[in-house]
Amino acid sequence: MPTWKPIIIPDLPPPKGPYSPAVRAGDFIYVSGQTPRDPVSGALVGSDIASQTRQTLLNVRRLLGEANASMEDVVSVVIYLTNVDDWAAMNVVYSEFFHAPFPSRTAVGAQLRGILVEISAVAYAGP
Repeated sequence: MPTWKPIIIPDLPPPKGPYSPAVRAGDFIYVSGQTPRDPVSGALVGSDIASQTRQTLLNVRRLLGEANASMEDVVSVVIYLTNVDDWAAMNVVYSEFFHAPFPSRTAVGAQLRGILVEISAVAYAGP
């Protein structure tokens, strides 16, 4: 039996692959890479980096909320961009969700399947 527990949102369909959307291990919450898909319908939201980043971060926030945490608890973020030239536009939306002191962050170029951005996060929700 693992010493961590999966975080799922009961009213949403389960992931299509063998993974948990997020897990809580002690005081840490690890959010799997989230994409710009509507969590209920699975439909892609937006065709530009700003709208896709916004939906992706809303998905991160929803999972953190299910674990009784918030964006303010995030200590590390990894951002995958299909086009590294989208960094500036992504950063504008990112700044709507994160404020000083900012979490650590890595942004990398990646080959993503039909989306412009994917974001994973780690939050500390200690005592």
